[in-house]
Amino acid sequence: MIISEKQKLYETSETGSNTTLNFDIQRRMAAHVRSKLCSSVFRCGLFKNKVAIVSGGGTGIGKAIATELLYLGCKVVIASRNAKKLEAGAEEIRTWLRANNHDSELHIIPCNIRKEEEVQNLISTTVKNHGQLDFLVNNGGGQFLSPAKDIQLKGWNAVIETNLTGTFLMCREAYNQWMKDHGGAIVNIIADMWKGFPMLSHTGAARAGVDNLTKSLSLEWVHSGVRVNSVAPGVVYSETAAANYKDKNVFELAKPLLPYHRLGTVEEISSAVCFLLSPGARFITGETVRIDGGASNYSCHTLQIPGGGTATGEAVTAVPRVFAWARGVIPGGGSFCGGGPSLNDRGAWLRLECPGRPPADPPPAPVWCRYRS
Repeated sequence: MIISEKQKLYETSETGSNTTLNFDIQRRMAAHVRSKLCSSVFRCGLFKNKVAIVSGGGTGIGKAIATELLYLGCKVVIASRNAKKLEAGAEEIRTWLRANNHDSELHIIPCNIRKEEEVQNLISTTVKNHGQLDFLVNNGGGQFLSPAKDIQLKGWNAVIETNLTGTFLMCREAYNQWMKDHGGAIVNIIADMWKGFPMLSHTGAARAGVDNLTKSLSLEWVHSGVRVNSVAPGVVYSETAAANYKDKNVFELAKPLLPYHRLGTVEEISSAVCFLLSPGARFITGETVRIDGGASNYSCHTLQIPGGGTATGEAVTAVPRVFAWARGVIPGGGSFCGGGPSLNDRGAWLRLECPGRPPADPPPAPVWCRYRS
């Protein structure tokens, strides 16, 4: 984890019953923090003389992971199919390295993980240039919001190939080209999809596949000294995620359902990944670590039924539990799992089952959240 004042920006700020977050201040503070020397909870130099590949390393969680690995002395290769974003992310990281007199090596290799030959080239080039490959972080992925009934086969295949097949290809090539004979550690970034993933059924299926792939590979490759684990982030704010949703209010809707009453940070995901790559996790393999602030302990199943609550489309009122509130627009109702916002297509306020939570009134000025695939 990169420790900084940035964490404070994700704390919940309450005015009456309305939860607010100033994203303009957040961006300015994030830029300020990046200009200062950051530190990690791990020992400086922990990964000295190690080499890592981080897919999707130019933005969001991937960029945070790459930055912390570099801080800890690792040589890092970041990869992405979007060369423009990759170069922009690399330049931001290099600016930070120069400003803080870090001589860690950062390299970029454009790669579409859906294409077998590009994955093979990424791994072989890294091994050729650096003589080794100790760590692989599979953070590359992609999806789009859509009801399952509207997903075309082309779109379905694209998401499955990126999130599941791409992860498999990266793991296979890293193992065959280096780790089979030298050992190593792999961390796959998935998602909190255990309670279903309405509006994102394609990525939910793919991430569930990676969860099982992680377990299978950990058993097949343990004899080679290769550890394979996964990290499942909960509701985490990043500028990349905000841009994907096209409406930052979706993060505000999530907060009332999070035990910490705040969003996770990309740095908190990075710290978990660095731990799993470290010697401290040398007896851990085949595991998926949920980094969601306990949100996965909440149940939102009743709100995943079309209509926003019960089989008859009624709001959830039958069970005498403590409730929170959320409002928004997703066709047919449903919810983002792992504590995300539960939404109704008519924009009506829904009472959400939150055992053990204090009652909350609906915010006085609700904001509609619209999504387009």
